Formats: sequence, structure tokens, C-alpha cells
Amino acid sequence: MADKKDFDDFLEKFHKHRQLMVEELHKVIIGQDDVIEQIMAAIFTGGHCLLVGVPGLAKTLVVSTIAKILDVEFKRIQFTPDLMPSDITGTNVLEESESGRREFRFVHGPVFTNILLADEINRTPPKTQAALLQA
Repeated sequence: MADKKDFDDFLEKFHKHRQLMVEELHKVIIGQDDVIEQIMAAIFTGGHCLLVGVPGLAKTLVVSTIAKILDVEFKRIQFTPDLMPSDITGTNVLEESESGRREFRFVHGPVFTNILLADEINRTPPKTQAALLQA
């Protein structure tokens, strides 16, 4: 019986926090209720979202605002025809210390974040798209 009460308490807290997040989003985003609901569903189920629309529909603003509300790291990648897979995933950089010793250090790409906005994916070559999907 205690397990059911604990679960009910958890659900009540979850609902309150979710409602608070939606209210905060509505302070910034107006008229995108369905989009917000679907993004929230994706966040809480560990999924991904594909936002498609003409410029000016606040897609970037929605995603960056959600990151601020959740207090998590947010990065944006503008996909271009010359973007390389290593621009997304990161790369090893050869560094030389003061003593003359050389070693590789991995520099993380923008995919190492909590929330990533990949803008205009269709503009980049398939090889780069594959790097994003595999990451």
C-alpha cells in the first residue's frame, strides 16, 4: 500500500513540475500549444523531436527556452554544405606541452550537450547527416 501512495505522490509532483514548465514556456511562446505538448512528451520519454516549418515560427526560441527552464546545456548547429562530421562529433587535437611532449586531446563537438538543435539538416552531405544520427 505504501508503494501506491509513493507512486501517487510522485505522479502529483511530476504533474506540478510539468505544469510549471508549460506555464513558463507560455510566458515566451504564444500559440504553439500542440508543439509544446509534443516536445514535453518527447522530453519525458527520452525521445527526439523534428520541428518542421517556415522561418519565423519560433522553433529555435522554443528549444532554447526549454533548455533555460530545465537549466541544461543547449547548443545549436547550423548545417551547411561544407560541414564535416568532425564539426559535429569533435576531433582529436595534437598538443605540445612546455616540456616538448606531444599528446592528443579530444575536443568535444556540439553534439555533447543536453539539448541540441540541428538546423537545416537537409543542407549538409549525407556523410555529415550520418554522423549526427550515429551520435
